[in-house]
Amino acid sequence: MRKKVTIVGAGNVGATCAHWIAARDLADVVLIDIVEGMPQGKALDLAESGPVEGFDLTLSGTNDYADTAGSDICVITAGVPRRKDPNTGQFPSRDELVKTNQKIVSSVVKSFVEHSPDAILIIVSNPLDAMCHVALEESGFPPNRVIGQAGALDTARYKTFIAMELGVSVKDIHGLVLGGHGDTMVPLPHHTSVAGIPLLELMDRETLDGIIERTRKGGGEIVKLLGYSGYYAPAAASVSMVEAIVKDQKRVIPSAAYLQGEYGYTNLFIGVPCVLGANGIEKVIEMKLNDEEKAMLDHSADAVRSVVDVLGYN
Repeated sequence: MRKKVTIVGAGNVGATCAHWIAARDLADVVLIDIVEGMPQGKALDLAESGPVEGFDLTLSGTNDYADTAGSDICVITAGVPRRKDPNTGQFPSRDELVKTNQKIVSSVVKSFVEHSPDAILIIVSNPLDAMCHVALEESGFPPNRVIGQAGALDTARYKTFIAMELGVSVKDIHGLVLGGHGDTMVPLPHHTSVAGIPLLELMDRETLDGIIERTRKGGGEIVKLLGYSGYYAPAAASVSMVEAIVKDQKRVIPSAAYLQGEYGYTNLFIGVPCVLGANGIEKVIEMKLNDEEKAMLDHSADAVRSVVDVLGYN
């Protein structure tokens, strides 16, 4: 019996997630959104490409959470981006954005888990680490079944920029990014290699520091170019996690996990290397970090906690 994946939010990221899942023939997909007609139309359009592309699964769109019943995985992309008020020209404060998306994600999670109490949640909504806390609180799920998609995307950007700089295949870049999903994320140069060759043997530190800074600003770079957030890479990163769970691959993917003492943090979602399989997060891998790396991770954790505190759960 095929797995069933619900994607909440039929915007660019959600619809592209559905596209990647279909293209890989991973699972039946339900695309849900509050906008009437949009998820139905996008699902139908994608389904009509099946005979051409050769995938054969059920794709449906809906505005009713009852249609998501029995889902194995839910990818949550719903939320509002940080954009200027057209009347005042001002951006909302961080706290205002957090509280707005808290209400949205809270409602989504409650509606979804009522129909799929055994599912695994993959959170894509921003601010990501904080929204993972919302999902955990509102679902009542064990922490292994609430996962944040952040490190998978940040690591992909990091590898892309390294490959571009060196003129080599991205397939030969090995490395990862830890920490919160934002300006305090922690790329690990000393744990990065190119086909087994330590990265710092192939480029100078100044060049590498530029790549690290570009990685941290990667989302903003896309926004400046497009005028809105990227969606191909975020969706691809999310679907890599879906595939690891659906196929029980035991893949090591940097993910936002709820830590209980690992790396010295408690009751906090933060990006760390995780083994993803049929049970969600099956293991958190604790790496040996040097003093500089641990200091950066501590800084990132502090930044995440300051946003989580806005939620008011403590």
